[in-house]
Amino acid sequence: MPYILLVEDDVQIAENIILFLKAQQYEVKHLVSGEHVVKMVHEREPDLILLDLMLPAVNGNICCQQIREFSDVPIVMMTARVEEIDRLVGLEAGADDYVCKPFSAKELMLRIKAILRRTQKSVMCQNLAVLQDSFKINYKKKSVELTQLEFSLFYLLYKQPERIYSRGQILDLAYPDMRDISDRTVDAHVKNIRNKIKILGLGNTVLESVYGAGYRYVAPQ
Repeated sequence: MPYILLVEDDVQIAENIILFLKAQQYEVKHLVSGEHVVKMVHEREPDLILLDLMLPAVNGNICCQQIREFSDVPIVMMTARVEEIDRLVGLEAGADDYVCKPFSAKELMLRIKAILRRTQKSVMCQNLAVLQDSFKINYKKKSVELTQLEFSLFYLLYKQPERIYSRGQILDLAYPDMRDISDRTVDAHVKNIRNKIKILGLGNTVLESVYGAGYRYVAPQ
């Protein structure tokens, strides 16, 4: 039974979410502030965290940053603030996804199920290693080196196997300080990465194009 940690100070919203989670056979622990979130995750790491942005004591962004210092547990940020800067701050703090209030319970459940499906799969191939300090990818005793920008794109997708990133999301997350990079640049980097990893014996399917949606990383078998 998946264990969900819900951190939400609005009792009515929390009660509705809890009802839907329990109906889906999830175990739920509810906190009304950010004060003890990190302690709770240390004591028992959940399968997923639903984290409100505006919390008493410690806000959601701070909680997210603190959790990311020791855990890769999936985090879905819940926020009533819809400005782009607030969305980006949440993602940069380490959130995997976000939903804007008011949201439908059905939408939230679909997002939770999709994230849990991804995280329950193997996130690494036994023979593949990604070296952040040197921008290299090693596979079966072969190695290729990417540029810094190519590596930023590859590593973003690699960390979340099967998750589809749109070109806009890639621009926001892989190149947050380079606003002059375009969609075409993303496509060019994907092409360059594919050409390089062919040397390793990995085909185009590792960085898979999803028509009309974007790109995703598929772990080699």
